[in-house]
Amino acid sequence: MGNLFGKKKQTRVTEQDKAILQLKQQRDKLRQYQKKVNLQLEKERFLAKQLLKDGKKEKALILLKKKRYQDQLLDKTENQISNLERMVQDLEFAQIEKKVIDGLKVGNECLKKMHEVMSIEEVERIMDETQDAIEYQRQIDEMLAGSLTQEDEDAVLAELEAITQGDVELPEVPADELPHVPEEKPERERPRKKAESELLAV
Repeated sequence: MGNLFGKKKQTRVTEQDKAILQLKQQRDKLRQYQKKVNLQLEKERFLAKQLLKDGKKEKALILLKKKRYQDQLLDKTENQISNLERMVQDLEFAQIEKKVIDGLKVGNECLKKMHEVMSIEEVERIMDETQDAIEYQRQIDEMLAGSLTQEDEDAVLAELEAITQGDVELPEVPADELPHVPEEKPERERPRKKAESELLAV
């Protein structure tokens, strides 16, 4: 059933990983030994006190000599644990450095391929075109913002007049004379004159 859904991805264990694991196992074993010896030393110290109370000084002295030897072993064990931990740290840091170097290698390969596709001349051409486009847009923005000089204003008006004269067609003036239209007097004046004539007749 598991094969139907794809195989589980297997992690690759390197020789460095194995070495680090072995070093950590040795460190843990030394720590267990250290703990065991410490417990034994506590018992022997307690036993030495009991022997002294019982008057068995010689046996207590032998036991303390043994304890002293085991103390020296503990010091050596502590040094070995420190060396193992330092080795583990060095190996782990070396793995990190290797990953960094591998990443730099991949990055350099990508950069080389990009440089092969795009030369310095191509980049300079694109940058020049971009700069020209930016400058052109800036000029347009300044014009739209009304930051034209008087000379620019005159040039724009002259161009506008030239375009207007060239595109707009005015109607032709007719050659025939216009018909004569008699002037009509206002209607309100006609009753007034009629009334005046009637008064004169009386």
